[in-house]
Amino acid sequence: MKASDAVALVLAQNKVLYGYELIGGMITHLVDSINQLGKTKLVSVHHEQGAAFAASAVARATHHEILGVALGTSGPGATNLITGIADCWLDSHPCLFLTGQVNTYELKGERNIRQQGFQELDSVALVSSITKYAYQIRHVEELLPCLQKAIDLAREGRPGPVLLDIPMDIQRTEIDDAAVSAFLLPRAQQIAAPLQAADLKTISNALACARNPLVLLGGGAVNTPNFAHWLNQLETSGIPYVASLKGAEKIPANANYLGMLGAYGTRAANHAVQNCDFLLVLGSRLDVRQTGAKPEDFARKAKIFQIDLMEGQLNNRVKAHASYVMELNTFFADFALCEVQENAAWAGWAADLRADFDQSFVDEYTDWSVSPFVICSTLGTLTKGRAVDFVADVGNNQMWAAHTLRLSQGQSMHHSGGLGTMGFAIPAAIGACNAGNKPVIVITGDGGAQLNIQELDIIARDQLPVLVIVFNNHSLGMVHGFQEMYFEGRTSSTSWNGYTSRFKEIGEAYGISARVITQASELRTPVSEFLEAPRPMLIEIIMPDARECRPRLEFGMLIDRQMPKRA
Repeated sequence: MKASDAVALVLAQNKVLYGYELIGGMITHLVDSINQLGKTKLVSVHHEQGAAFAASAVARATHHEILGVALGTSGPGATNLITGIADCWLDSHPCLFLTGQVNTYELKGERNIRQQGFQELDSVALVSSITKYAYQIRHVEELLPCLQKAIDLAREGRPGPVLLDIPMDIQRTEIDDAAVSAFLLPRAQQIAAPLQAADLKTISNALACARNPLVLLGGGAVNTPNFAHWLNQLETSGIPYVASLKGAEKIPANANYLGMLGAYGTRAANHAVQNCDFLLVLGSRLDVRQTGAKPEDFARKAKIFQIDLMEGQLNNRVKAHASYVMELNTFFADFALCEVQENAAWAGWAADLRADFDQSFVDEYTDWSVSPFVICSTLGTLTKGRAVDFVADVGNNQMWAAHTLRLSQGQSMHHSGGLGTMGFAIPAAIGACNAGNKPVIVITGDGGAQLNIQELDIIARDQLPVLVIVFNNHSLGMVHGFQEMYFEGRTSSTSWNGYTSRFKEIGEAYGISARVITQASELRTPVSEFLEAPRPMLIEIIMPDARECRPRLEFGMLIDRQMPKRA
């Protein structure tokens, strides 16, 4: 059979079930074979960056159970994928990227020239620092083993993106059918190594002795298969917990969950971190947005126990009392919270934190024409108990949502975390909707929406149940706020000076039902309509005075000293 046909079979066998591409000459064999087999749903989008974000959202929406693939032709197609590849790399999501390449006999090789074949470009060299594996196929015998290796590496250990660069002549080369069949035989599952009982006992004893314990859940924790069961144990134990931005993606609004911590976190979460005497950090790298600018003051009263899959993440910015390299899915299976001796002081500590959360988790935008707290709270109320996911873009809109929108059981919110790339939300919603098989609500700003707005056409074309909510404040609000604070109000490049796109009209131009609202009270009706009959829809919220996050951490401040100060 043709080599590209064999690629399609390997993708299907490995649950690479959703793919995204913008067609180009050097991926035509791959696209045709995948479509002919029909096992991997292949969606044509309008920009390779959109394809990359959509493909990454497949793993995000399925707790890494299903893998997405993004395809780009050689040259500009490959370079357009790079932002999405970097996003997967920094947020640790597995994704497969396949780039076409010129024929092997057209490669420049060691010649001292810039290019031999048309659109030839060394894709592997470009992405080698942001992939777990990147390789250019030079012989057809390498193709299937290297493809399987790439897929395995994307999922193993700390997940991440992989790339295979496949020249055109190799795609169309014939491979012996018997060799392909032998390659597709089932393989033995890998078994995770057991954890050290002594380490688990040390953590258990320290937790039992703590009067004010707290658990911090990061992105490395919440996508593991055993997490949901362990989270139920955590809630039952009565131990309070907080999350990083990426950890908060998969945590419902339980009684002992205090929300996201850090620069834009809840006041209660930050108070809890600074006043706990034991902090168990699971799968979080403790970056500056979590700890504030003075990591030595982070969790100032606590013994910190940190667990991560990568040794380099331990004792990096924050020095722990004890740190362990552990695979968290195995940790969740082996560390039974029900077996930890309960401390009588826990109940009072948890009750105090819940009271603090109830008192401080309030609308701090009452002086604005439209309060993002009210908007996000309304979304949480209307979607409570419903199967729906959220995808946030980057900017104030993202932090408003991450801070305020409380998820229900089974819901998720997807973020571009480490890279923080504007333009993520609309295409990522396509992948999340396809793979998650549920309606998706996009939260974006007028700045971020513009970067991949062309993918509204795909939402309309495929009649996807996606609601796009555009917070239109006529500016790049987050950077605008920085400029006002630190540059004496010089707002170059961030203020539209009275002009902006009319997103309602743009949505309608793409064939999407759209409307404009100017008051938070007007949100309930269109959102309810969407939830009752999910379909492509866009809501533009005009909020020109919404230019900052409250509470927020200003430069150099400690995380329990957010602004504005508490009354």
